[in-house]
Amino acid sequence: MQVEFEMGSGGSLAIPPTSEGPGGAVVKPFLRWAGGKSWLLREIDRFLPAEFQDYYEPFLGGAAVFLYLKQTGKIRGRVVLSDINEELVDCYTQVRDNVEDVIAHLRSCRNTRDFYYEMRARVPKTESERAARFIYLNRTSFNGVFRVNLNGVYNVPYGFKEYQELFDYENLREVARLLTGFPILCKDFQQSVDGVGAGDLVFLDPPYTVAHDNNGFIKYNQKLFAWHDQERLATAIRGIAEKGAHYVLTNAADASVERLFGKTGRAIELKRYSLIGGKKAKREIKGEYVFFNADRA
Repeated sequence: MQVEFEMGSGGSLAIPPTSEGPGGAVVKPFLRWAGGKSWLLREIDRFLPAEFQDYYEPFLGGAAVFLYLKQTGKIRGRVVLSDINEELVDCYTQVRDNVEDVIAHLRSCRNTRDFYYEMRARVPKTESERAARFIYLNRTSFNGVFRVNLNGVYNVPYGFKEYQELFDYENLREVARLLTGFPILCKDFQQSVDGVGAGDLVFLDPPYTVAHDNNGFIKYNQKLFAWHDQERLATAIRGIAEKGAHYVLTNAADASVERLFGKTGRAIELKRYSLIGGKKAKREIKGEYVFFNADRA
């Protein structure tokens, strides 16, 4: 296994003009998803095959990689998007199928503490209203974290985040356009990649969990994606590679993760500056592994 060290940087992302939104605007994720991969897009072409058949993304999250690949014309075959988070999947489905209804609900939202807690306690009456509630809470909550209590009730506090524009409706419409015609499934990742064949591409961005770790957000992820799930993921990746398919996996830069996934392909550690924390956020250097089996990097 070859390990290289690179310094990822911030700044704007340049995407070639192939399938952009109105006026050449880049279509961006509409969710603030913890662990989102917008930062990776300026590097990701290094890890991709020159071409691929169908595309699979079983940890959909903020969908940054799918949106990038689709609007740059790299996706030409079938697409299978999925996630185990039912509310997330339902949100994307409504944006794809009923984006104007979702927007109509979002137009009545206000970015205030009182409205936030009113919305958090509200039980939506329709699927489009439920999707709008999900988008609103994600946009205005603390750090965009999705967290529920033991009863399955969303319990993230208000984020006190100021926006010049609360929602970008044109971007949301463009996301709907890029999603049109593609299934969005609520499934475990192992089920989601059953149909992978030779020449396909699978991008995997699981919650970061490491063996014997008790720190911060990774400790919270342990409840969502245990070390046993990482082991299941390693088995699934071996199966993907044996079928002659390509994969790109992002994961925590930790020795236990390297031992588990290092034999499946090449690995590169990308280090980047990241904002850590809430109101008193500070920039820290963060390392993440990218495992892949294409020959371009």
